[in-house]
This record gives sequence, C-alpha cells and structure tokens, in this order.
Amino acid sequence: MPMPQTQADVTVRTFDQRFSATRRGARLARRLAAHQLDVWGVPRGTPASDATVLIVAELSANAVLHGRVPGRDFALRLVHGPAAGLVRVEVSDTHPAQPVALVPAADADGGRGLLLVAALASRWGVAERTGPGKTVWAEVDLAGTGPSPVPS
Repeated sequence: MPMPQTQADVTVRTFDQRFSATRRGARLARRLAAHQLDVWGVPRGTPASDATVLIVAELSANAVLHGRVPGRDFALRLVHGPAAGLVRVEVSDTHPAQPVALVPAADADGGRGLLLVAALASRWGVAERTGPGKTVWAEVDLAGTGPSPVPS
C-alpha cells in the first residue's frame, strides 16, 4: 500500500490597496505598508522592514510625481512569501511612460529614487499591466538586502 505524501503548507499573504495619486496617498501607502509588514511578522525597525517601507515610499512618490494621470489612482500590492523569504512590492499607475533610472548631478535635489530602490531590493523591474500604465516591482529578501542591477 503506497504511503500518503504530505504536502507542506504554502502560505502567501497579499495586501492590495488603491490610493489617490497625491502626496497624502503616497504617505498613506508607506504607513500602511509598515503596519502590514508588522502584522506579517516583519517588525518595524528591522533592516527588511525599513528597506521595504523605503521602497514603497519611493515607488509611491514616483507614481504620484511622474505617473499621475488626472482622475486616476495608483495601486500598491504587497506579497509576503514566508517560505520564499521575501516581500514583493508592486506599485501600478496609469501613465504610459516607463521609469528611467538617472544618475543625477551631485548637487541635484532629486532623481535618486530608483537608485535607492536598486540598492535596497534584491531584484526590481517594470512590467506591463492590464489596462493603461505599468507596474514597477521590487523584491526584498527578508534575510537581508542586497544591491540589484538597474534593468536595461
């Protein structure tokens, strides 16, 4: 008689929310991401939490500043895969332009957001989405963070 095979539990947690494409919406996305990570057992103040929250802040700010289409929101999706040991951040907006990672002048006030994302995420990129716009995603390894190359 064959032995029944047991299958390991697979738990993937998701958080999906739409936000107004405003500074307030970007701030709320960052705050809710920090709270959700804490609920999932990724405590505030840890390197993984801090990296993930900063990535959410940068991608949300980009959606508001560069991806804003009047009358359209942006969306945040967090996917926590404890077995895989990672958190995936996805920020979607309806603007068709692709993000461009720049190397700003040393005295420039901005332009470093995607460089920060690349430095904190294990991997990141841009994907098409159903409907108008794009999704910028980044993955953070919960065991630590490492640099990722800027996608071409």
